[in-house]
Amino acid sequence: MSIKSDRWIREQATKQQMIHPFSEKQVKEGVISYGLSSYGYDLRVSDEFKIFTNVNSAIIDPKNFDERSFVTVQAESVIVPPNSFALARSVEYFKIPRDVLTICVGKSTYARCGIIVNVTPFEPEWEGYVTLEISNTTPLPARVYANEGLCQILFFQSDEVCEISYADRRGKYQKQQGIVLPKL
Repeated sequence: MSIKSDRWIREQATKQQMIHPFSEKQVKEGVISYGLSSYGYDLRVSDEFKIFTNVNSAIIDPKNFDERSFVTVQAESVIVPPNSFALARSVEYFKIPRDVLTICVGKSTYARCGIIVNVTPFEPEWEGYVTLEISNTTPLPARVYANEGLCQILFFQSDEVCEISYADRRGKYQKQQGIVLPKL
């Protein structure tokens, strides 16, 4: 299994619609950078956010998720409260090839501000908009900017095709459209 280069990512994005919309180069003037890099793709966060709040005294339970535990915001930037959490979605839609697995890592600009991004791997043949988990680990409010880079996706291609892909097993987050909440 090896990491894939900018050439491979560009080819897959343009010929196979692996990433749409696709930015063929790093865009960085006046924004937190996004687009194609040497060995990855910096995705953008959309302007849709779900910010967790304790105003309703809800309990976070992945088996019985209470939608009162967050407020929905659509904005050009959002403030994530101290020691809190937000969900968002990517601008880009992804279609992962059957022999590829991705890993997501946060961008250093946000990491240096105490913003940690978590995304589970995109499994072979998964497709959809990415639900992004954004944690503010600081005791201060933190701003996140919509339509700018948030994290980098690294693509790893296996030397053999998997026996059963995410699409084959009808994964519960297949072809997700918006910010998708936990499912059982």
